[in-house]
Amino acid sequence: MAQANIQVEIVFATADEQMLCVLTVPSDATITDVIEMSVLAEHFPEHDLDALRVGVWGHPADRSQTVNDGDRIEIYRPLEIDPREARRQFALAGRTMSNGRKD
Repeated sequence: MAQANIQVEIVFATADEQMLCVLTVPSDATITDVIEMSVLAEHFPEHDLDALRVGVWGHPADRSQTVNDGDRIEIYRPLEIDPREARRQFALAGRTMSNGRKD
């Protein structure tokens, strides 16, 4: 019997650019398989995608996890600044995180 294929999305973003790929993969594909099948590593060669954390629909996941039809695999970059520190800096400047302007 032929193996069924499923459709998944994989996303990665930098501060300047984001990319979403829709892929058709075997139903037993893992997150690692999906990353390797995508063009993200070629498009973002300056990032070591193998070293970054991953998740599915905003929930942390192990790379060996099998994907399901309709999953959205997300590759997370490290934070450039702690969110609490960012809020402190905005508050000191009289701005808010939501609009970056003085209110």
